Amino acid sequence: LESIAVYNEALTADEFAATHSAADENVLLWMDFEKGHVCGANVAILEAVEPTCTEPGLTEGKKCLECGEILVAQEEVPALGHDFVNGECNRCDAVKDAPFEDVLPGAFYFDPVEWAVENGIAAGATVTTFDPNGASARTHVVSFLWRAADCPEPESTNNPFVDVTENDYFYKAVLWAYENGITYGVDDTHFAPAQECNRAQVVTFLWRFMGKPVPASTDHPFVDVAEDQFYFEAMLWAVENGITVGLTNTTFGPNAICNRAQVVTFLYRTIA
Repeated sequence: LESIAVYNEALTADEFAATHSAADENVLLWMDFEKGHVCGANVAILEAVEPTCTEPGLTEGKKCLECGEILVAQEEVPALGHDFVNGECNRCDAVKDAPFEDVLPGAFYFDPVEWAVENGIAAGATVTTFDPNGASARTHVVSFLWRAADCPEPESTNNPFVDVTENDYFYKAVLWAYENGITYGVDDTHFAPAQECNRAQVVTFLWRFMGKPVPASTDHPFVDVAEDQFYFEAMLWAVENGITVGLTNTTFGPNAICNRAQVVTFLYRTIA
């Protein structure tokens, strides 16, 4: 210990390293002495513990086995928390409670349905079921969009549609969608509330809702989509932005009916 004290008085750490080889046992003692610890090299590594979703972890530490002093204290690492995607955790086997008995963890529409219900955009078909495979009518789609926009009041009560009345739950949604150019009706005087929406119509409603953004490219792989179709730009935009893909690598399926799960999923991918 006297020699260490001499080193400490006469030399800096750099000076000491310049005059002593790495094999010199005093080098370790010098470094320990500078840290206030002068025991030998019998040091135990306190292994790091990885945090989990629910349990905290620890950083690596060091402990002197001769005197028991903690040389490097372990620090707590916060628990990671669950990383849920569609109700299933990517890090562990935890799953969320199903919001409906027909919307189970792992379904591609689990997150969209949960989001839509929590935000008042959609409700279940019953208290316990969402009916994900049920077809979506035109009124359903414009009502979802209207609620997603925070239920704005129509600027006018001018209603061109003979099949939409003031007593209908979708009355304001249809007027709002009409005056904002989201839908124009199936003809000048009919909205066709109960008509089921196909893929072409849904992506078009969404595209207009988002302000008709210009697609980055007109290239596409679909043999069932022509440039002169009303939904052409909407389809390009939806595919470019990951809102939907084709039914196959070469078909978009514009006339395929959209079910409730697909509609809320498209909406979720658009604005959530």
